[in-house]
Amino acid sequence: MQSEKLLDLFRRAVSAGICIAIGGVVFLGCDNKYVGAVLFSVGLFAVVTRGMALYTGMVGYLPDNCNPDYIGRLLVVIAGNLVGTGVIGLGLHLTRQTALCEKAAEMCAVKTGDSLLSLLVLGIGCGILMYIAVDGYRRFTDPLTKILGVFLCVPVFILAGMEHSIADMFYFFAGSAWSLRTVICVAVIIIGNGIGGVLIPLLRPGK
Repeated sequence: MQSEKLLDLFRRAVSAGICIAIGGVVFLGCDNKYVGAVLFSVGLFAVVTRGMALYTGMVGYLPDNCNPDYIGRLLVVIAGNLVGTGVIGLGLHLTRQTALCEKAAEMCAVKTGDSLLSLLVLGIGCGILMYIAVDGYRRFTDPLTKILGVFLCVPVFILAGMEHSIADMFYFFAGSAWSLRTVICVAVIIIGNGIGGVLIPLLRPGK
């Protein structure tokens, strides 16, 4: 990868992390979980409409790009997403919204207290839905249908309690919950999101 393209990819990944984290802030700030789940969708909406680079939106295309270059791109995107979520997550501590940080810490305790197998399975479910949302936006031509997929799939994975690795990065920053256990949990969720993301492409007719 050329350095210019690599830097551009990293910038787009940081932007995606920021947008997903903003969706996380909105979710934390909503007393009604259903409203919060729908409003969280603004993060993915920004990613797909602005051409940002999000790991869970890109990993589903790994079967069609199974080469070291694309794998390297995914690693750069994960790093950029991490930085983006950190900007918002750490920045939240500097605002009057510290109560949201406490709420995030409670969420993080549930996640880190879960079994790794559970996190993996929940990550797979989220990966499937993220692929459906992103690929639907790319494939459909009707504007309403393109957006509908985003604003349906995101609330579904949230309300189902599934795990989104990039959103979880934000929650761990906001909840000051990073530790060795956290790193392991995020790594497992990243793998789960990846498995879920490639599942439908691998199983669709013609493969």
